[in-house]
Amino acid sequence: MINFNGNIAAQDDNILTQNRAFLYGDGVFETLKIINNKILFLEDHYFRLMASMRVIRMEIPMNFTMEYFEEQVLKLVQEKSITASARARITVFRNDGGLYLPKTNEVSFLINATPLENTSYAINTAQYEVDLYKDFYVTKQLLSSIKTTNKLINVTGSIFAHENGLNNCILVNDTKNVVEGLQGNLFMVVGKKLITPPVSEGCVNGVMRKQILALAKKVEGIEVIEEIISPFDLQKADELFLTNIIMGIQPITKYRKKEFTSNLAHLLVQKLNESISEN
Repeated sequence: MINFNGNIAAQDDNILTQNRAFLYGDGVFETLKIINNKILFLEDHYFRLMASMRVIRMEIPMNFTMEYFEEQVLKLVQEKSITASARARITVFRNDGGLYLPKTNEVSFLINATPLENTSYAINTAQYEVDLYKDFYVTKQLLSSIKTTNKLINVTGSIFAHENGLNNCILVNDTKNVVEGLQGNLFMVVGKKLITPPVSEGCVNGVMRKQILALAKKVEGIEVIEEIISPFDLQKADELFLTNIIMGIQPITKYRKKEFTSNLAHLLVQKLNESISEN
């Protein structure tokens, strides 16, 4: 029996009451974009998920190949009759048992999927204002670079943004340098330089981040750099934008009193869509 919101009820389903991802944040996940029954950048997602599982000492099932991973995601998308574009999330969590110390390192997984409107990436041209979130800091460690089910900084930061009329917030690390946005990696354009913080600063090793770095290196006249960004540097930028696998690129139009252009962001979205159509 359990007490749920003041009511004594039968404990028929242990997917929450004994689930270690729910109890301890003992899980990792990948968010995927599917277009026309194809998972974008499948290999990058798969290897990041495997690396994340190894980092937190999960036992990887022998059958958990990239082909199996793809089959299970697409089976659900097809079952839900999502034909054009979908967002899917696969969460891998350690099996029940134990307290902080698990009784096993074997895992289970859960996949869900929802439809998306657009089959290609597009720039959102509406005003998009951000500010720093400084209530809590990202630590510069390996755990910060993987997608775990412990995202309380992102949750509280999102509440802060909502309460202050912001579209997003920029996270900083324990040395007060810029890390990323609440929902994506951060890029800064200064003159002919495209700069993003290195993963060692605590940012997620984003799949879309990797694509944008590769595409930008092919743009003539643009120097691509991974280096530390201070909050002061943001106000000297010509352009700021965020990236993730679902939205692609989101230009930031305003940070405090500074407003920004989005020229390179538009060019990179065009090249991103071209690269997807070619593959």
